[in-house]
Amino acid sequence: MIAKDMKRGDVLVYNGSPIIVENLQVQTPSARGAATLYKFRCRNLITKDKIDLKLKGTDMLDEADFRRRAVTYSYADASDVYFMDAETYEMYNIAKEDVAEELNYIKEGLEGIFALIYEDRCVAINLPVTVEMLVTQCDPAARGNSATSREKPATIETGLVVMVPEYLEQGEIIKVDTRTGEFLGRANK
Repeated sequence: MIAKDMKRGDVLVYNGSPIIVENLQVQTPSARGAATLYKFRCRNLITKDKIDLKLKGTDMLDEADFRRRAVTYSYADASDVYFMDAETYEMYNIAKEDVAEELNYIKEGLEGIFALIYEDRCVAINLPVTVEMLVTQCDPAARGNSATSREKPATIETGLVVMVPEYLEQGEIIKVDTRTGEFLGRANK
């Protein structure tokens, strides 16, 4: 796969090991004739090490041989998080520290979660780009401030604190970007 076609969640092979693209940034050149650079923040799926790559748009990496399975969140214990395959009902577990960031967006009944299976073992999970979450705690809206663009912290049902517009109230359902943790808007009812 060429660098300009890579996106978040792609599983590739780098130096003989499988990696997953977690973040990317495009750097356009300021000089004529210079190549556009693509900066990738990746994670080795076996060792869990972070890898930073800087590639030109025409540079290539091979895609890794993985199975991507649709799963649903089942439960978590002290060390692992368990997911059930949506088709075969097989259970997969992954260490809690490996999905600590993703746990901020996982709740019961969340659809669109995919497990990456390598050698019959779950090595990572992919979340949907946006999730709908209930605001469980935030300060009440101040009267007359709805026209301003000020923000306030709000706690969503998983415990994550998200900055939301000042007019939002406790009990509302909002959309949150799982890549950045940013508020995207109110969810359609």
